[in-house]
Amino acid sequence: MGTYHPGVASDPESLALAADFPSATREQWRALVAAVLGRSDVAGDPEDALTSTTYDGIRIRPLYTAEEAPGVDLDGLPGQPPFVRGGTADALTGWDVRTRHAGADPAAVNRAALGDLQTGATSLWLVVGDGGLAVADLPAALDGVYLDLAPVVLDAGTRTEAALGALCTLGERGGIDPAQLRGSAGADPIGVRAGTGADADLSVLRTLSDLSKRFDALHLATVDGTVYHQAGGSDAQELGIGTAVGVAYLRELTDAGLSVDAALRALEFRWAVNAEQFPSIAKLRAARRLWDRVAELCGADQTRRGQHQHAVTSRAMLTRRDPWVNMLRATIGCFAAAVGGADAITVLPFDAAVGRSDEFARRIARNTQAILHDESSLARVIDAAGGSWFVESLTDQLAGTAWDIFTRIEQAGGALHALNSGAIGELLAQTWAARRDDIAHRRAPITGVSEYAFVDEAPVVRPAEPGAPTGLLPQIRYADDFEALRDRADAAAERPRVFLATLGPLAAHSARTGFAANLFQAGGIECVTGPPAEYAAAGTPVACLCSSDAIYAQEAAGAAAELRAAGATLVWLAGKAAVDGVDGAVFAGCDALDVLRSTLRTLGAAE
Repeated sequence: MGTYHPGVASDPESLALAADFPSATREQWRALVAAVLGRSDVAGDPEDALTSTTYDGIRIRPLYTAEEAPGVDLDGLPGQPPFVRGGTADALTGWDVRTRHAGADPAAVNRAALGDLQTGATSLWLVVGDGGLAVADLPAALDGVYLDLAPVVLDAGTRTEAALGALCTLGERGGIDPAQLRGSAGADPIGVRAGTGADADLSVLRTLSDLSKRFDALHLATVDGTVYHQAGGSDAQELGIGTAVGVAYLRELTDAGLSVDAALRALEFRWAVNAEQFPSIAKLRAARRLWDRVAELCGADQTRRGQHQHAVTSRAMLTRRDPWVNMLRATIGCFAAAVGGADAITVLPFDAAVGRSDEFARRIARNTQAILHDESSLARVIDAAGGSWFVESLTDQLAGTAWDIFTRIEQAGGALHALNSGAIGELLAQTWAARRDDIAHRRAPITGVSEYAFVDEAPVVRPAEPGAPTGLLPQIRYADDFEALRDRADAAAERPRVFLATLGPLAAHSARTGFAANLFQAGGIECVTGPPAEYAAAGTPVACLCSSDAIYAQEAAGAAAELRAAGATLVWLAGKAAVDGVDGAVFAGCDALDVLRSTLRTLGAAE
């Protein structure tokens, strides 16, 4: 390897850290991995053994090289078609830090909004109508907000026209040039129907189109893909459905007399980002590629084919239990949104699933963006993931899968028809059923809830938010099923308890004792550990044997009989060994929800 001498020019190749090492081959890597897997009794092709499949059917391989990115354009430029590398080539502007306000008290919303804008936020997202502000309260809620500096995005459902009228009036009273009033009317009639069941009146887009002549910096409509994400949809389903909704809005706006370029400029897209970092990055990149293709087919000018994106950390991934972990989930989601090239980002506060967020939670959410935007300098880098063979391959496959979903929806009559017919709901339900099964079997772990639960955690209490409206699509959270069991356990007169009956020395039972405790604690069940002789003192009708398979073969049947004689009515065994006298087994991949429900039922925790 070349030697570096400060101040002396050197050949760049001689400075490469791997310059004097032979290049590794894929076959060498496969041989090394196969040797490691062989020690774990994993047979077969090493790459297949480490390959997983997403809910969209995309295979995630353990190793990516240039071979995995055939046909992918790695030379595209940010701000140019197909916009995969970013909607803009400007690395200095960063992203818009957008905070959401859903309260009905205009004074409280005003205090929170001004506080946000003074401490890092650059735009406001206001919920108006059901569960939010009254239209008449918008002036009070926005008192002191400079509308020409801080864009306002409305989320007003069926009250969109009235809310936008009030916002425009505020701008005019403030002497703001209509061309400087930025933000969005947020019209999303199809999304509102999906989320609330209200009739989808697409004619509102034609009415709003007249405003584009005066308020040309305002987006008129928002395609809210988070509605389909929160109904259990996969990444490609969210993109495919959202693209179909965007096309429906394009048709309405152009039918109202707008040019294709003007109609494209009038749309904003809202996408969910979650703790799955790379899929979230690829989702935003793929969304821009899809929309570029739609705009190209519509005959749009190249400069108008970019997609304006608002990324929101997933509400479905948030937990009520151990909500502090949500800070980490939100950080990963925000990072993915920034690297993926979102124009605006909203980080939901960590307590958003518990109730109305307090100021501490809101401050943490703002500062999460500030750290990533300023301290980490993410805002100074365009397409940080560009050129990664994994990200490029995933982007390409995700775009292709989403395009297939989009075209099927179009062939079926468009987004609204597919929603009303139940086709979209059925598509999303199938994915949610698969994910729900993975969560139940802990193949998709939720830290602090299904894994590493803290039974004695102090509850985080927040004022209740208005109940979510009932629409054509459900609004789910991944942790709901496990948290319902925790609620049952907490409501019991005494903390439900399981006795972990250990057999043999500590080295023989420690791994399975830890596994069993982790599983039962996910249901809010306390665990007491000791040899079978100490069972009676535990005061519980449920026990679980914990040891090695070798010891099970010699002692488990007798221990199970001993536990039965001492009063155990439900006896589990940690592992897969076949043992007489036990009622069932708990092991990696078992249906943890079924185990916990059976256990709580035996312990008398009411359903």
